[in-house]
Amino acid sequence: VNSNRKGLDDELLEEKEIKDAIETPGYTSIERNISNSDRTVGARIAGKIAKKWGNKGFLQRNGSLQLNFKGSAGQSFAAFIIEGMQLRLEGEANDYVGKGMNGGVCSIFPPLNVGFNPSDAVIVGNTCLYGATGGSLFVQGRAGERFAVRNSAAKAVVEGSGDHLCEYMTGGIVVSIGPCGSNIGAGMTGGIAYVLDEIDDGSFHSYVNQEIVKIQRIESESGAEELKKLLKEHVRQTDSIKASCILKSWDDYRPKFWQLVPPAESKLPIACKDSEISSKGKKPLTASIK
Repeated sequence: VNSNRKGLDDELLEEKEIKDAIETPGYTSIERNISNSDRTVGARIAGKIAKKWGNKGFLQRNGSLQLNFKGSAGQSFAAFIIEGMQLRLEGEANDYVGKGMNGGVCSIFPPLNVGFNPSDAVIVGNTCLYGATGGSLFVQGRAGERFAVRNSAAKAVVEGSGDHLCEYMTGGIVVSIGPCGSNIGAGMTGGIAYVLDEIDDGSFHSYVNQEIVKIQRIESESGAEELKKLLKEHVRQTDSIKASCILKSWDDYRPKFWQLVPPAESKLPIACKDSEISSKGKKPLTASIK
C-alpha cells in the first residue's frame, strides 16, 4: 500500500510550539522554509484550530498564529485558513492560493533585494481565492488567470492579473493595481472590484465582460476611502512600492481607477454617488482586516 509522505502541516502540528498555540490561544510566530512539493499548507492547522475553537473562537480568545515561510509554495497555499491565522510567504506560490479561505490574512511578496520590479512579475498562479468565504489576501506582484473566481467574501489586493479577473464573484472586494487580461468580471453577480487603468487610452472597457457589471469611476468618498484603506494595508503587509506610490500621489491616481459594480451592489454607499446615498440605515461595505 502506498502512502503519502508527511506534509509540512503534519510536521508543524507535531511541534510543541504549535500544539501549545492551539490549546492555549495567544500570539505565536514561527519561520520555516517551503518548497513546491508542500501543498495545501495551513489547511490542516486551520482544521485543528476549528475543531477545538470553531471558525471564530480562536481569534475571540486572542489567538494569533503567524506562520512565516520562505521559498516556493506548492498548490493551495493558505487554503481554508480561519480567523486568527496569518500566513506570510517571502517567495512565490503555485495555483489556488487562499482556496476556500474562511478568515485570516495571507500575504505574498518577493525577497527584499530581488533583481526585478515586483509589479512586473507573476508570483502567484491561477485560480487564487477560489470559493473564499472570508479573510484577506495581499500579493506584491501579479497573479495568473481567474484571480478571485467564485470569491464570496474575501478582500484582496494584487498588482495585476491574467484573464478572467473576478469571474463568477459573488461578494468581497478585489483591487488590482496593475495590468489585467481580458474577460474581467464575467458572471460577477456580487462584490466590488477596483482596477487601476494607467494607460487610459479608452481600451479598458474592451477587457471587461459587461453582461452584468457596470463600469464606472469611483463616485463616492466612502468608495475612495475603502480603496485607500486596502492599499494602506497592502503596504503594511508587503511593503509594496507600487501601492506606496499610489498613496503618495493619491489625487493623481484616484481618477485612474475603474470600479466594477454588479446590479446587486449598485445601491451601496461605496458604489453610488454621494448625492444619491440615503443615510437612513445604510452602512458602507467595508474591508474588515482581521
